[in-house]
Amino acid sequence: MDDLVTTKRDGDIAIVTIDNPPVNALGHAMRTELHAALESAKTDNDVHAIVLACAGRTFVAGAEIKEFGSDKALADPNLPGLIALLESIDKPTVAAIHGTALGGGLELSFGCHYRVALAGSKVGLPEINLGLIPGAGGTQRMPRLVGPERALDIILSGKPIPVEAAHKDGVIDAVFEGDLVENAIAFIREKAEGGETVAHIRDRDDKLAGWKDDPNRFDAVIAEKTKKSRGLDAPIAAARAVKATLTMDIDEGQKFEREQFVKLVSGDQSVAQRHIFFAQREATKVPGIGKEVKARTVKKVGVIGAGTMGGGIAMSMANGGYDVAILEMNQEALDKGLDRVSKTYDISVKRGSMNEDAKAKRMARLSGTTTYGDLGDCDLIIEAVFEDIGVKEDVFGKLDKIAKDGAILASNTSYLDVDKIAGFTGRPQDILGTHFFSPANVMKLLEIVRGGKTAPDVIATALEVGKRAGKIPVVVGVCHGFVGNRMLEARSAEAEDLLLEGATPAEVDKAFRDFGWPMGPYQMSDLAGIDIGWRKRQARGERAEIADTLAEQGDFGQKTGKGYYSYEDGRTPVPRSETQDIIERVAGEKGVERRAISDEEILERTLYPMINEGAKILEEGIATRPSDIDVVWVYGYGFPVGKGGPMHWADQHGLSKIVERLEHWGKATGKDVYAVSPLLKMLAGEGKGFADYQKERA
Repeated sequence: MDDLVTTKRDGDIAIVTIDNPPVNALGHAMRTELHAALESAKTDNDVHAIVLACAGRTFVAGAEIKEFGSDKALADPNLPGLIALLESIDKPTVAAIHGTALGGGLELSFGCHYRVALAGSKVGLPEINLGLIPGAGGTQRMPRLVGPERALDIILSGKPIPVEAAHKDGVIDAVFEGDLVENAIAFIREKAEGGETVAHIRDRDDKLAGWKDDPNRFDAVIAEKTKKSRGLDAPIAAARAVKATLTMDIDEGQKFEREQFVKLVSGDQSVAQRHIFFAQREATKVPGIGKEVKARTVKKVGVIGAGTMGGGIAMSMANGGYDVAILEMNQEALDKGLDRVSKTYDISVKRGSMNEDAKAKRMARLSGTTTYGDLGDCDLIIEAVFEDIGVKEDVFGKLDKIAKDGAILASNTSYLDVDKIAGFTGRPQDILGTHFFSPANVMKLLEIVRGGKTAPDVIATALEVGKRAGKIPVVVGVCHGFVGNRMLEARSAEAEDLLLEGATPAEVDKAFRDFGWPMGPYQMSDLAGIDIGWRKRQARGERAEIADTLAEQGDFGQKTGKGYYSYEDGRTPVPRSETQDIIERVAGEKGVERRAISDEEILERTLYPMINEGAKILEEGIATRPSDIDVVWVYGYGFPVGKGGPMHWADQHGLSKIVERLEHWGKATGKDVYAVSPLLKMLAGEGKGFADYQKERA
């Protein structure tokens, strides 16, 4: 086996290089070799300065996640020990960062006196995305570099920062073009020969001075920056650890941080969030789409429809670097759509997440047309027209005539039969569904619907385009509603009866928020627009008495100021007596005797049918694996990430309990939605979970 760490000399400079492909993760074997190499360089009198570098495509990209929960994760030499060793070296040290220095990788660099980076690289502390906080001093050293407020922003965002921005913040000391190691050697030689070395981060406190006189002032900062982290433990733990820099010395602070980290590692939320992290990776492994299947070349994308959905899709494609042609039926609608896109980008510029130059580049990629023939040179065309099979037939009939050979034609449908849509063309192998979620320029999930005749390279192309556009793609099969909306219908099957039997919209929504959802189903319905579901039910000859009564009187939700709730200030939901009058009138007409309904019953009659439907989807092969369903629900529907998605949560909650209560409610209501899936019943009977099912089928 090749050495994971090597040391070379450039005169009196030692270059310690980590080489642990693919991402130089901080596994135990690598930590052991690195400790020995640093100890040797420390005690070598002929070494006057040290460069810590990495081979391959990146600096240390983080901890070895696969070791989490094992003895190796915390075994000596651990990461805090490596950092302490670096800080004990009185010779100038510099970390030479390229690619990414994330999590433990950035924390490791904090042990050095200096950090230099290759232009275009990124650094960050993404532990929050795994339900964790930095566990090797990141919450203690970052505030000493950039101040506690900025440090908390960086830690809570979990997002990588370009090194150019990190240089301005003070995280990086210099950014270089060209050969990074050569520049790092020259940089540290100058420091060594000059005889002056900055203090280690642990010994700096100038960025904390303004807060230490009254640390409790930082509580208001914490409250503001964690207000969107409802129900999650890690953001609160991170904020407390950052505040510790104001009330404790660094050794006490690191001990406090480590205690929080160890507690979170074994907690249910981090287990769930790590499950979702790996589930995203797993979702890209699609049966029949191996590495030998090459994606088609996509340079130009056509989007049919410049409305909210079409405009959002066009923005996603432009953000991914594609040229985009948007088709509308008339110039007025086209101009309105392009203006909406421009104003949406303006919001990003105002917030500081995009500059004017970036906006200009994206807008330059967009063009408009009112003629189908102008899409003839597109490599991929996505329609975002009204959800009606007749409308889709008309669109795909026209596309079949004008699209070039090999062009991929995609339907942004949330329910309709993709195989039927493919039948409207003479090229079914080139047809698939691309179900974006609204607003498409923001929402991460992309359900890629694989038709019965969809070619493998079409799926490979959709996966590649989705990733480049910043989406999290999950491939699903053809059925009504696919994975997400099919399960949503099951979750909603008892929604009206819960209200008729005694629950109020506010009570149902509170039960959902207490579970961890960002909002409940009735507030969500008001936000999306009650009229959307009403029009779908009209097309299908169905009726939901309460919702449709509201819609028929023009109460569409937040956009009209009235729906299930009233919105006196335009956005805050207030329980509405008129809605309650409708509920009680309909209950009386149906002879329903109203009663008190507990939060437990609300969740049993909404979440349990959803889990059950997920099991049926697995039986039918619509989803490849349970974790794919979890990714769909976390990133498309707001299922609490701290619970890991519906199928993961079901395993933790207990499948036998879910089966027992499904059977109970099936008898009590007589509804088909409670008919227990054979797969769910089998797993519960064998004492297994969906995770076991996935492992057995891997």
